[in-house]
Amino acid sequence: MAGNDWINSYLEAILDVGPGIDDAKSSLLLRERGNFSPTRYFVEEVITGFDETDLHRSWVRAAATRGPKERNTRLENMCWRIWNLARTKKKLEVEEAQRKANRRLEHERGRREATADMSEDLSEGEKGDLVGDGSARGDRISRRMPRINSVDIMENLANQLKEKKFYILIVSQTFIWNVVLSNQQSSRSLHGLIRGESMELGRDSDTGGQVKYVVELARALGTMPGVYRVDLLTRQVSAPDVDWTYAEPTEMLSPRTTENSIQELGESSGAYIIRIPFGPKDKYIPKEMIWPHIPEFVDCALSHIRQMSKVLGEQIGGGEPVWPVAIHGHYADAGDSAALLSGALNVPMLFTGHSLGRDKLEQLLKQGRQSREEINTTYKIMRRIEAEELSLDASEVVITSTRQEIEEQWRLYDGFDPILERKLRARIRRGVSCHGRFMPRMVVIPPGMEFHHIVPHDGDMDGDVERNEENSTSPDPPIWSEIMRFFSNPRKPMILALARPDPKKNLTTLVKAFGECRPLRELANLTLIMGNRDSIDEMSGANASVLLSILKLIDKYDLYGQVAYPKHHKQYEVPDIYRLAAKTKGVFINPAFIEPFGLTLIEAAAYGLPIVATKNGGPVDIHRVLDNGLLVDPHDQQSIADALLKLVSDKHLWARCRQNGLKNIHLFSWPEHCKTYLSRIVMCKPRQPRWQSSDVGFENLETNSPGDSLRDIQDLSLNLKFSLDGEKSEGTGTGALDNSFDIDDSVDRKSNLEKADLKFSKGAIGSLMEKAGQHFGGGRFPAPRMRKYIFVIAVDCDSVSDIPKVIRTIMDAAGKENPIGFILSTSLSVSEVHSILISGSISPLDFDAFICNSGGDVYYPSLSSEDGLGLPFIVDSDYQSHIEYRWGGEGLRKTLVRWATSVNDKNGQTVEENESRSTTHCYAFRVKDAEQVPTVKELRKFMRVQALRCHVIYCQNGTTLNVIPVLASRAQALRYLYIRWGLELSNVITFVGECGDTDYEGLLGGVHKTVILKGIGNDALKLHSNRSYPLEHVLPFNSPNIVQAKGCCNEDVRASLQNIGVIKE
Repeated sequence: MAGNDWINSYLEAILDVGPGIDDAKSSLLLRERGNFSPTRYFVEEVITGFDETDLHRSWVRAAATRGPKERNTRLENMCWRIWNLARTKKKLEVEEAQRKANRRLEHERGRREATADMSEDLSEGEKGDLVGDGSARGDRISRRMPRINSVDIMENLANQLKEKKFYILIVSQTFIWNVVLSNQQSSRSLHGLIRGESMELGRDSDTGGQVKYVVELARALGTMPGVYRVDLLTRQVSAPDVDWTYAEPTEMLSPRTTENSIQELGESSGAYIIRIPFGPKDKYIPKEMIWPHIPEFVDCALSHIRQMSKVLGEQIGGGEPVWPVAIHGHYADAGDSAALLSGALNVPMLFTGHSLGRDKLEQLLKQGRQSREEINTTYKIMRRIEAEELSLDASEVVITSTRQEIEEQWRLYDGFDPILERKLRARIRRGVSCHGRFMPRMVVIPPGMEFHHIVPHDGDMDGDVERNEENSTSPDPPIWSEIMRFFSNPRKPMILALARPDPKKNLTTLVKAFGECRPLRELANLTLIMGNRDSIDEMSGANASVLLSILKLIDKYDLYGQVAYPKHHKQYEVPDIYRLAAKTKGVFINPAFIEPFGLTLIEAAAYGLPIVATKNGGPVDIHRVLDNGLLVDPHDQQSIADALLKLVSDKHLWARCRQNGLKNIHLFSWPEHCKTYLSRIVMCKPRQPRWQSSDVGFENLETNSPGDSLRDIQDLSLNLKFSLDGEKSEGTGTGALDNSFDIDDSVDRKSNLEKADLKFSKGAIGSLMEKAGQHFGGGRFPAPRMRKYIFVIAVDCDSVSDIPKVIRTIMDAAGKENPIGFILSTSLSVSEVHSILISGSISPLDFDAFICNSGGDVYYPSLSSEDGLGLPFIVDSDYQSHIEYRWGGEGLRKTLVRWATSVNDKNGQTVEENESRSTTHCYAFRVKDAEQVPTVKELRKFMRVQALRCHVIYCQNGTTLNVIPVLASRAQALRYLYIRWGLELSNVITFVGECGDTDYEGLLGGVHKTVILKGIGNDALKLHSNRSYPLEHVLPFNSPNIVQAKGCCNEDVRASLQNIGVIKE
């Protein structure tokens, strides 16, 4: 471990002053421990469990002290710190064990309840499916859902893709990207530094192997049959301390080969890196600081996608927009973005976690150096975990590199239970309803690699030396001489390790194993490629500590002339490093404590290098396929030395491992990876914006049309269902099952919506449709194109009675100098909205849209009502279909009612269902005592553990609970309108209070401007007191798009609007 090289000198010092520690003048703390032995305690309890960097500094100070009395005192204090550190470690271990036990019990309880729910309403035939003879149900199963094996899929995939033109969106850690499979595909990354060539891998912890993986995946997908375009979206960085190429808005990823090239298909085809400016404009920021800027990225990404969909529509879509067929998120921040983009566009989502937050949190807690609160402050770890949970909620497929990632990492999450997942999948295969429960499909797809340019080296050092003397026209690569200058005998086999000097990479144990095994030192050299550095002083603390430890170990074991550790190498030189190791008949080693995948192991095998790798994580799967080396316990120094010695000394074993690796390496090629990847996308149920085929007419609007607003022409959309009073439709199904289960239970609900559309009064639109044809170029859905600004009133007032006053104040402050549209965004139902508008003498026709039920429904004002019901609103049924994904329906409602009953049993009559406020996509509950109900995070966890996917929101100071679909929210409803109407988000101004409902954070941030009304919403602060992470971690309060009004009067609001340039002084 980092810093442990000083242990021997420390122990020697304790032994030297041993009698002094036990004399009468010793510390009372030591005497109280009786026969306490600092030496033994330190060895047995501390050495193997901690990174003792701080203790090492104490020892340095103690060793520099010449006075024996002072030195003895310092050593004694150091022993006390060791004891205290070990005690803290044991305390944390107990707490962690308790958390794991609680998590296991919660999952078991949720699994039992979910199983009970899914069993109670089975028909006789369905019960037979659960317990009957398998042969009896075989015929029915085959009729309902024929099984398709992977061979069938792979054989038919190429033929299917020839007829497709997909647009796929992939969102990744450092980037987000889109792909068009002769539709379009795109990829995105939010943090790190991304470029197509000369990647600066190892520059920092955000620019690692995952960057190379996603870039090469985008490049490889761009050459696959049926893939039209791949966009890799990343952050544009114009900082002076990074290369200028990261500020280029577009970079084309040239294919590695011309095989399967699609460049002739169109001018926009191929793979591209698209850099989007968001966040701080002039500096590179680490991933922990990116959370407040994600809404801005999502809005800018939507703008790019919308423009690209039009371009591709002209090229390959016959004039219709070509939307993404899938969105793939990589890493937590991009997964969060992908979920928002998936919801805004209504397209399937895939997710790859790479490094998971819960696993990192456990590792940090085990170190004992920081408390949970300190870890959260440093790494924003709870926000990261919530992003990963949200990604599980929204994803149809989760792609992992190894089985270990599923079994040991993903099972730590509330939203995934492998046992419940298998039960759900079994029910789906039998055609049995899951009662609104969903689980993403976990799929193992190892990363790929390009092998066409690799020519394994067949010679050896002696033979090559002779050939080079005869033919000096082909000089060795420069990196060879840079490495070989370290060695006194460069002809010995080279043991190669390629990793950052990170403590978890375990390089110090490797050096110790090498240094303490004399036979290994006599047979081989050791090469450590540890990233790039100019000065150790400029490295991060942990990396610098590891590197210093390695240098000290080299000195301790006198390994000069046997270990190489060059300061610099280029990314394009890595293949030459592998070739050099293979040329010397060497071995590649990855001794990491845990390796999520191990891409370098595949690279090494491709160049003919046998491997020694950790037995923890992905290398197990790689070794199972390649069978080209040995697996070791990374904590066992002797095991590492023995494995290396065995491979370099046994030439027959070395040759067999080399041959096995070369023979099987094609299974990790990019074409194989992409075929499997695309087969998963093809299996996803297609989803896309519902209106794309029928509501594009408004794009041809006359810019000078006097009637360009929803309040001027109200009843133009034939896709909008007249709302009765916001009550639930009868015959609601149990919710749509996600496509990973290949079944859809939302047929009844969809049918009801379609019937309601047909019932919509034709007389209500009559002559207005004729006007619409004139004003909207034949389009059926009006967009407020002539509105220069859109004001979104999303103020969560302390009292509902205050809402009309706030609305009137904002409308009056808007003035008449600019054409302004209004949207009311609220947790209230549409009938409650109608009541408060009447109480304030405000006409619904003054608004362009109403986002009600916390985003569960979108309504538009109407000039008429049906059968005298008196509610002049129509509901957007397209939006209801848009958010239908994974909505639990009646199964979710039953679980909520049971939950409310359990709360009432404990605390009296506290929660009750509010049927009058509930709608098809919002289940509402009255809360009589907010102190007696679980917090949002607890309720959200309860739902996820039972595989129910939804948003839970406490509203109106905690007196109401709204439960809506996972893709719905007030912020997402606004993005829906942005896409549908073609709004310019920079011209949208959102008004909020100082606090609000538990969905408050989603209303701030993004491209739109925000005005915070001081003194409003403060009573809602109590709703945010028990959050997983503080609002400060996610809200961009320093954004120029956010201003605070001094009050809520007309003058204060106008002054704020003047500050953001909406109105003139």
